[in-house]
Amino acid sequence: MEDKREIMKHDSVGAWAKRLYFAARAMMDSVLRPYDLGSTQWYVLYQLANEGPTMQRDVVRMLRIERATLSGIVSTLVRKGLVDQTLDSVDQRQRMLRITRSGRKLWKELPDPTALILAIAFDGADPIELAITRRVLQTATQRLNEHISGGNQA
Repeated sequence: MEDKREIMKHDSVGAWAKRLYFAARAMMDSVLRPYDLGSTQWYVLYQLANEGPTMQRDVVRMLRIERATLSGIVSTLVRKGLVDQTLDSVDQRQRMLRITRSGRKLWKELPDPTALILAIAFDGADPIELAITRRVLQTATQRLNEHISGGNQA
């Protein structure tokens, strides 16, 4: 039988945040699968469709993923004809990403998986409880990011 500490660890706020993350990712994948897109591809298209041309290095920072991971994702989007990748006019080592006409057309057809996830997950939830939950998770995330940035990695 599991001891009480083990049970508490699996019923913690962190454990539930992780379960929510995985459930949301699974939902997002199921919504995007018919369009032959993954969630990170969707986030890249979201950035380019909503904010315009973006430096690839900035997308790495926004999504908090490895450069090599994003390179593979961008290569796939370029191969699909959804994104153009060009050398930056100022620094030839850098790449500028732009959504293509085909990418914009697909973007207009895509359902918004984040809106769907939020509607299903939080329909009928108490707004005050959601505000408290948001504040707690924001603070926890901020503390962890500050700890990592400060070089205080355990």
